[in-house]
Amino acid sequence: MDRAKEILLMVERGELTAEQARQQLATRETRLAFADVDVDRARRRGMPEVIYCPGKTAAQVAEIAAALAAAGQDVLATRASREQYEAVARSVTAAVYHEEARAITVDVASRPRPAGQVAVVCAGTSDIPVAEEAALTAERMGARVLRVRDVGVAGLHRVMKHLDALRASRAVVVVAGMEGALPSVVAGLLDKPVIAVPTSIGYGTSLNGIAALLTMLNSCVPGVMVVNIDNGFGAGAAAAMINRAAEED
Repeated sequence: MDRAKEILLMVERGELTAEQARQQLATRETRLAFADVDVDRARRRGMPEVIYCPGKTAAQVAEIAAALAAAGQDVLATRASREQYEAVARSVTAAVYHEEARAITVDVASRPRPAGQVAVVCAGTSDIPVAEEAALTAERMGARVLRVRDVGVAGLHRVMKHLDALRASRAVVVVAGMEGALPSVVAGLLDKPVIAVPTSIGYGTSLNGIAALLTMLNSCVPGVMVVNIDNGFGAGAAAAMINRAAEED
């Protein structure tokens, strides 16, 4: 439920005074010693602020997660270590660690019922962490997610058997390292938007994902959008927003 509507309903039920409601509606951030937590982002963007964990201490991640939870918002923390998860779990008991996605979640608000479909396709098993970050993000934003794994261009027959399911999706995230050719192949077979995610997987001249990134940026297939290297979160969020827009239509 929209936070502003929830507050107004609480006033209507007599659970908040008009002044308390005004204060809550005026509060758009929670200030910590080291961060300003944007608790209005869920209203503006349809998803709460997400915690990017690298570079933060375990204690900082835990404090930000606790601030979001206290504001009645779900928590998603990406690229999280086990140590960071354990710190969050000590302060927010509902915390869950998603090993494959390397992410922490906390469910506070009621989750949206899964709707539509987003497909997340990955070229190889080594790409699964990035693909799973995309899938988890899309699910957190209300999309039903189809996962298709290990269908890289070294064996094109593997992706062909999933075509009907991919065509039933509203948006398709394609994750690939090495030479990064899979998004172009998939996009050439579909009439749906494809979001390409280069990963840092590959030998020497893959240059930690730059080769795959350049391949995807130079795709000759129209409708291919490209996010940054290893940015499963960004791809999952974009796919979920496309899915949501189709649902609203």
